[in-house]
Amino acid sequence: MKKIVFVGAGSVVFTHGLLADLVKFPELRGMRIALHDIDPERLQVAEAVARRITGDAATVTAHLDRREALDGADFVINMVQVGGYDATVTDFEIPARYGLRQTIADTIGAGGIFRALRTFPLLDALAADIGAVCPDALLLNYTNPMAMNVWYLSGKVKNVVGLCHSVYWTMRDLAELVNVPYEEITYLAAGVNHQAWVLRFERDGRDLYPLLDVDDPQLRRRVRVDMYRRLGYYPTETSEHSAEYVPWLMHHDSEIDRLRIPVGEYLRVSEENLAEYKRTRDLVRHGGELDIAGTDEYAPQIIHSIVTGTPRVVYGNVVNDGLISNLPHGCVVEVPCVADATGVRPTAVGALPPQLAALNRTYVSVNELTVRAALEGEPRHVRHALMIDPNTAASLPLEDIWRMADELTRAHGDLLPEALRG
Repeated sequence: MKKIVFVGAGSVVFTHGLLADLVKFPELRGMRIALHDIDPERLQVAEAVARRITGDAATVTAHLDRREALDGADFVINMVQVGGYDATVTDFEIPARYGLRQTIADTIGAGGIFRALRTFPLLDALAADIGAVCPDALLLNYTNPMAMNVWYLSGKVKNVVGLCHSVYWTMRDLAELVNVPYEEITYLAAGVNHQAWVLRFERDGRDLYPLLDVDDPQLRRRVRVDMYRRLGYYPTETSEHSAEYVPWLMHHDSEIDRLRIPVGEYLRVSEENLAEYKRTRDLVRHGGELDIAGTDEYAPQIIHSIVTGTPRVVYGNVVNDGLISNLPHGCVVEVPCVADATGVRPTAVGALPPQLAALNRTYVSVNELTVRAALEGEPRHVRHALMIDPNTAASLPLEDIWRMADELTRAHGDLLPEALRG
């Protein structure tokens, strides 16, 4: 049976959800699950959780050595967060001292750029290990910043798709908002990760967009609804995410109040994740009951489709080879993909409406400069990426942008690629 490797399995809660999704498929019974993490305690907890969830449906092994875990893999799920909570705090606290506000800080912006730079050395090592012991494996990446990581991996591994649940949960939320069962809607979304757009939203061929146009004062105080009303298309990521990818909001107190933007939100989320890990660890140690609930994530669906030949549509982050015609060739875009026995095949969408493509291009420019900084060993491109970033550029003068980059570089130190530490 197929071997599935979890890299960063110490992210216990996420590992828990993916395993619960996998065991729902009887056709995957007998699968081999290999867990890898560099933290012995977290790995031990992950193994205990995995054994409880899978029972006799899978064999579970745990490995501190990554290459050992990867040997013979068919599927590799990457969910590593390099630097953990402490690095996340750094990504918020240093920019805040310069007056730069962030909400999630994992996609673009100061936090996204430095999270990418911390992750790239890990991706180099992971790609080398995959090439050595499982070159044909499909790498399913969940680690953010999604688009930068998949772009960096392109050409380093044979098969990689980035996965995010934002399109799926946006459409579930929209269906509920217009009081139509999710199973009865059809939709098309495309763009870039965390800034894709709902291009079609229908039921039996009828456009459901007009049902979103109710004059609800509370809905008008959501960033994504405000963007929909001005741009004509609904963004596929939460208001917290969407707020920091544009230049109009984060540096205005009045906009933060009007749209209820939660500055520093990801720090609170990270603290909750740490607390949830500790609760899970204590439950495992004391024999408590785990809530084994699935998450409807794409990775288990893709694995099931490839193993069984069952076709289904998922949303994936892939290299733009003409998929979105008015975004740059070679960048990473989020588009519908067909998963079946042949693998994962992206679908060409064509041109986005020009106002949407214009916003996406700024995002893509930050991605490109960050990836080039690492590939070319050019530290100035890190500063260039920050200069182009919409929220950073709108919030800080140039001299502060460079000083902030210098301070973040010193703070993250050896986690960064060697050529970018200066």
